[in-house]
Amino acid sequence: MSFRMAAMKAIAINGSPHMDEGNTAMILNPFLEGLKEAGCDAELFYTRKLKIGPCNGDMSCWFINPGVCAQKDDMEILAPRLKEADIIIWASPVYYSGVTGPLKNIMDRQLPIHVLGSMGENKQKIVLVSTCGDWDISMFDPLLMQMKALYSRPDGSSSFAGALLRPMADGVKEMIKAGETGLVDGVFLAAREAGRQLAREGIISEELQQKVSRPLMPREAYYKAAQMMMDEMKKAIKKAGK
Repeated sequence: MSFRMAAMKAIAINGSPHMDEGNTAMILNPFLEGLKEAGCDAELFYTRKLKIGPCNGDMSCWFINPGVCAQKDDMEILAPRLKEADIIIWASPVYYSGVTGPLKNIMDRQLPIHVLGSMGENKQKIVLVSTCGDWDISMFDPLLMQMKALYSRPDGSSSFAGALLRPMADGVKEMIKAGETGLVDGVFLAAREAGRQLAREGIISEELQQKVSRPLMPREAYYKAAQMMMDEMKKAIKKAGK
């Protein structure tokens, strides 16, 4: 049974500077495919292709021209979509314990959409998709804390529907290159099913979230392989500099 009878609108914003070639896209893209398979109208934007400046904090969008930002840039494209969306997906690699700078600019620039007194008009589901190079899933804790604080609102205007978090993301790519796709395919299938489940039920189960995040190799083996890869990169850079 769907939590919405009409076709839902979803907007996903990928904050990775590497766009479709980045680690975050490995999880985001199958998730969006699952949403579409379940009948959701999903639109994807890349921060790298957008020109959006930081919020200037003058609060004119609240007290001078309510709901209208004084800055004229690509936020004029995103703002109506963010306001009308049933589902918002924030996708980003972990940068200094947070989302990438361009994605944070977009999050900050939502202020005109949430003018005081107008919140609670649209019941939105919020999803975080994130990747990091570390083995330890606790690397995502700061992002999760922020997302839950922002989107678990007492007025009910939004709710945090779940997070698809993929640690050791660089290792995933190396496993694919090596042809070790058995475990990796399970991660992508879980991300896809998470999209279908969100469209049907309005939430992503803990079981599916854990399948996306599951360890793919022992901690010690991963860090040993990562160190070897770093050493090879250093050698290549040193050799190129001669």
